[in-house]
Amino acid sequence: MDLLRFITAGSVDDGKSTLIGRLLYDSKNILIDQLEALEKSTKNRTDGSVDLALLTDGLRAEREQGITIDVAYRYFTTPRRKFIIADAPGHVQYTRNMITGASNANLIIILIDARQGVVEQTRRHSIIASLLRIPHVVVAINKMDLVDYSQDVYNNILIEYSKVAKQLELKNVSYIPISALNGDNIVEKSDLIDWYEGKPLLEFLEEVSVSNDVNLTDSRFQVQLIIRPQTEQLHDYRGYAGKIVSGIYRKGDKVTVLPQQINSTISKLETGGSEVDEVFAPQPAIIHLADDIDISRGDTIVKSDNLPQVNNELEVLLCWMDEKPLQPGNKYLLQHNSRLVKSIIKKIDYKLDVNSLQKQSAEGDVKLNEVVKAIIKTASPLVYDSYPKLNTNGSAVLIDETSNNTVAAVLFQ
Repeated sequence: MDLLRFITAGSVDDGKSTLIGRLLYDSKNILIDQLEALEKSTKNRTDGSVDLALLTDGLRAEREQGITIDVAYRYFTTPRRKFIIADAPGHVQYTRNMITGASNANLIIILIDARQGVVEQTRRHSIIASLLRIPHVVVAINKMDLVDYSQDVYNNILIEYSKVAKQLELKNVSYIPISALNGDNIVEKSDLIDWYEGKPLLEFLEEVSVSNDVNLTDSRFQVQLIIRPQTEQLHDYRGYAGKIVSGIYRKGDKVTVLPQQINSTISKLETGGSEVDEVFAPQPAIIHLADDIDISRGDTIVKSDNLPQVNNELEVLLCWMDEKPLQPGNKYLLQHNSRLVKSIIKKIDYKLDVNSLQKQSAEGDVKLNEVVKAIIKTASPLVYDSYPKLNTNGSAVLIDETSNNTVAAVLFQ
């Protein structure tokens, strides 16, 4: 059974938390004690209904304000697929949280209030989806019950959003009219939206293909652990453990260890405790090489005929996520998968307006939620691909060494 990671995004009060609650509730993925607690929390509602948003708005501040602040992750399963959902905040000041939740998503559900149409946050979240190259976009036009399930309203929003999708070059965009509050078109097709000929949301999520989202062409493997038991039975054992970031590795492949630029051959492969002839993304694996090479955590093993970039001066798109402003000359730790290196912000070329994608002057500090094009210099070479080519090897985060907080998402160009 495969896994779909998806994120919900949209403007404030578009119904993201209610939608996730409805998916969990109608697909019977709520435990009895959760349901009892939910009913108890909403027993004073005048209409007697259950507030499904409380399933995801878990923080006390969220409950008190009636908004989503943190990214809430929920897990559920149907007979056809496993799911991990990230419920992203709608407020502008929490856009950084949306970037965090979207960084490894296969699909994004962008909710649009049928009464409001495409608004500023719709565009902002769509631009982030474009920057992060999320493979599938579902535009869920919510609150159809408040516009009498009007097909004209649905069609007008579809036309309006299609212009946004074309501008941002979004691919695989689908449109579904829903009412999260009433459950229309969530798990079952709604008789009230009989003019809609597509699938209900859950059926779409169960069937959307994610197999093509794994890159099996560019082979990248970053070492997480060197295994040397040094026992009598395994005296000469030396294995390099990690996750196959992308591509396929086979016994006998000619490989290069980077950044050292040392060539070798794969002598043995293991996964799941057994020796195998090949391993592929996203499997965990142990690679053995024919030559005794000094390899450390964070080094990368690639096929010799398909090399990534190796540099210590990086051109990046940087999404700033900290209250403290960013300035050229600031120093941070850069975490790229399992590799951690010291870095410095050498230059900021320009700011990117996330509402229009227009370049703006880089003068002044970079503030929370701003996106900039920058040059980062690292203390030692980094092995990477551009984010548009291979997002699994094309992104990183900046960490404040003093607070140990993540302060930026980094996309290599």
